[in-house]
Amino acid sequence: MGSVYGSDNRNWKRVIEATERLPPFSTVLHRLLATLADEDVSLGALAVLIEKDAVLAGNVLRMVNSPLYGWSGSVNSVRHAVALTGITKLRNFALGYSISQMWAHLKLPAKWSSRNFNLHSVATAVLADLAALETGVPYAEGAFVAGLLHDIGKLVIAIGFPVEFDCLYATNGAGGPSEEAEIKSLGFSHCEVSGSVLERWNLPLPIQRAVANHHWPERAAGGQFHLAHVVAAADAYLGHTGFRIVSQPGANEQPVTEPLERIGLKENLPQMLNSCKAEFESLTSFL
Repeated sequence: MGSVYGSDNRNWKRVIEATERLPPFSTVLHRLLATLADEDVSLGALAVLIEKDAVLAGNVLRMVNSPLYGWSGSVNSVRHAVALTGITKLRNFALGYSISQMWAHLKLPAKWSSRNFNLHSVATAVLADLAALETGVPYAEGAFVAGLLHDIGKLVIAIGFPVEFDCLYATNGAGGPSEEAEIKSLGFSHCEVSGSVLERWNLPLPIQRAVANHHWPERAAGGQFHLAHVVAAADAYLGHTGFRIVSQPGANEQPVTEPLERIGLKENLPQMLNSCKAEFESLTSFL
């Protein structure tokens, strides 16, 4: 069965070609992503995966020994790190670090900022992860990766359509083009491209749907509360903070919390946002 994305669009061949120009996954990253579909992955198996990459393992230990966790004594092994923080948290860090390093050598348009892209992606991942746990959305364990990769379609568009990308941002400002503007210019939106990339990477279906529908979450599961709602809320909230692919001077000092409140996050919202800030600052010190 072929992809459901872009089959009738004349530009879609360029999307496929641009996707193929993304850096290949390392063996460790490929296997880390595969664990998302494996509910029975063990602490030991995850530690062994991380230990295969000396740089990644070193940064995992640096992160676990950082003030964010505040363990008494020193954590000297990846296995101990996984035992202390849990499989999901360590896998999220390993994925966030590994994926954010992949884009460093890509040739991208002048208006593209890889740092801003990484900042927004990681911030969305951290906030989506915390929001998913707070709301109890189905497949909450996929929220971090869905947030991390929700805008991968923008990267693919920047690679495959550099002239159009610069034109879209020149026309629509630092906030970026709307999905309607993307469709008018290219025939598809970055959400559709993101969904296609994750389909090609064979990520779990809930993550694919959350990413492909992060601007239309009601489409993801026939009106049911879905991971797409959490990613959409995190992305919308962070849209007010200045974490954009193109720099945006004068971002709002008081981000609008309504997108998060709409998915049921109100009572514990200040505490959750403080946790988000601390975790984000710790993660971004490694990017």
